[in-house]
Amino acid sequence: MPDGTATAHLCRPKLATTLSEGYRLDQLRKDATAALTVAIVALPLSMAIAVASGVSPDRGLYTAIIGGFLVSALSGSRFQIGGPAGAFIVLVAATVAKFGVEGLLLTVLLSGAIVAGCVLAALLAVLQRTLPEEGE
Repeated sequence: MPDGTATAHLCRPKLATTLSEGYRLDQLRKDATAALTVAIVALPLSMAIAVASGVSPDRGLYTAIIGGFLVSALSGSRFQIGGPAGAFIVLVAATVAKFGVEGLLLTVLLSGAIVAGCVLAALLAVLQRTLPEEGE
């Protein structure tokens, strides 16, 4: 049975790996340029999604900023981009129209709980492979 050490690094956010390996000023400049490019596209799009959903544009900005930071901090790749997608306008607007903003919030929270459950199950699987069995 594999001990899990070959895949243990996959559960570590890339931010932690990058900082532990050393993060240089030239990398910060490149990452800041990339972040500015993504923000130029993501912020107006998030405001458009908010307006199309019947809420104020500031809610779209908060969502894009908080979500962008979370995806960037917790992702498994230095090259992953997190931001709004235009196709979500249809889904978000339909959910708000049928269930209101509270229904949308509940949908997002339940989706997050499902994702967290999947992550927990994967973490438990890795721990099960790494921890010794009884009697060993």
